[in-house]
Amino acid sequence: MNIGYLLSSLGSALTFALHVWGGGPEFLEPFLTTLSDPRLRAMSVILWHAVSLGLGLQAMAMLWLARNPSRPLGLFIAAGHLGWAALFLIVGQTMLGTVWDLMQWTIFLVLTGLSLWGALTAPARPAG
Repeated sequence: MNIGYLLSSLGSALTFALHVWGGGPEFLEPFLTTLSDPRLRAMSVILWHAVSLGLGLQAMAMLWLARNPSRPLGLFIAAGHLGWAALFLIVGQTMLGTVWDLMQWTIFLVLTGLSLWGALTAPARPAG
């Protein structure tokens, strides 16, 4: 069992839960009540659920990797986590003037670290 990947899976699952049950009331519901254009409301729902889907798939992929370690796949997913962190940092700084209003980047940096730990302890090539 690859502990780094397992912890990344648990962290990703927790992030999924926070997104769905915490972020929905904080972000999605206000989108739906403040956007007057039905197409913008529909697109915000699609994008919201696309993020939910991505977070859920990341959690499942990391759980699979915990039992079937693969360095290349782990590095690929770690790059995705790092990309999420970068998005929150860049958008927070450029649009809000601070990285501290949308602190989700901290979660994704932790997930990046856990995924990298798993990747560094995984075989360079999958068994088989």
